[in-house]
Amino acid sequence: MKIPIWQVDAFASAVFAGNPAAVCELESWLDDCVLQNIAAENNLSETAFLVRNATGFDLRWFTPTTEVELCGHATLAAAKVLFDRRGWPEPEIRFQTRRRGVLTVARQGGLFVMDFPALPVQPMKTPAGLAAALGAEPRQVLASTDDWLAVMDGEETVRNLTPDLAAVAQYGCRCLVPTARGISADFVSRAFAPRFGIPEDPVTGSAHCVLAPYWAGVLGKSDLRAFQVSKRGGEVFCRNAGERVMLGGEAAVYLEGMITA
Repeated sequence: MKIPIWQVDAFASAVFAGNPAAVCELESWLDDCVLQNIAAENNLSETAFLVRNATGFDLRWFTPTTEVELCGHATLAAAKVLFDRRGWPEPEIRFQTRRRGVLTVARQGGLFVMDFPALPVQPMKTPAGLAAALGAEPRQVLASTDDWLAVMDGEETVRNLTPDLAAVAQYGCRCLVPTARGISADFVSRAFAPRFGIPEDPVTGSAHCVLAPYWAGVLGKSDLRAFQVSKRGGEVFCRNAGERVMLGGEAAVYLEGMITA
């Protein structure tokens, strides 16, 4: 079995920044256990698997421990590979996903712009022990279907968090996302998903499906520049469009090769 593989640093203009994702191009779907083993072997926050269909590609994403229903940075990475390494001739790529329908990525200047669902949030009571788990008291906690936003008092607080990841893993959310107004960006964030084998995700596209509508409402503007202030860091250009969000970013190919399992 030979499978082409690329590793791409998404939401970054050059390698060694942003969020690394693996992209694997398949002729047809393999057993799920094989896909999961490949993702575990890659040991990146996500591996994207592609299979050609009549209008574009079927797309699935796996963390080192499980399949997820939405992933932004690995989708961006897949688009980078298809446009720049596979010579995709159209201005837009259609990705058919299992639970989120059709997602598209278009090339616009130097950015890859993803059309993703907007995920609304509702205020929730701050769970017991969350401040201790995060290492700081949130001003407010809001919940989407999968993720929790913890609104903090400023960018420096978000940057300096040293959460207790074992404690964070006890909560029921997919991803805990502390966020605050930014200094040089409209808003900043980080993302912790230890329940899914990801202690800290460097740049999280899917979290911006929640962050962009929230901050658009707070700041009263539709176009937002976001920065995820992880150690690697990454810039996300967001547009709130009602039931959809447009998430733009750059990407850089770090390696390409062949899996020979």
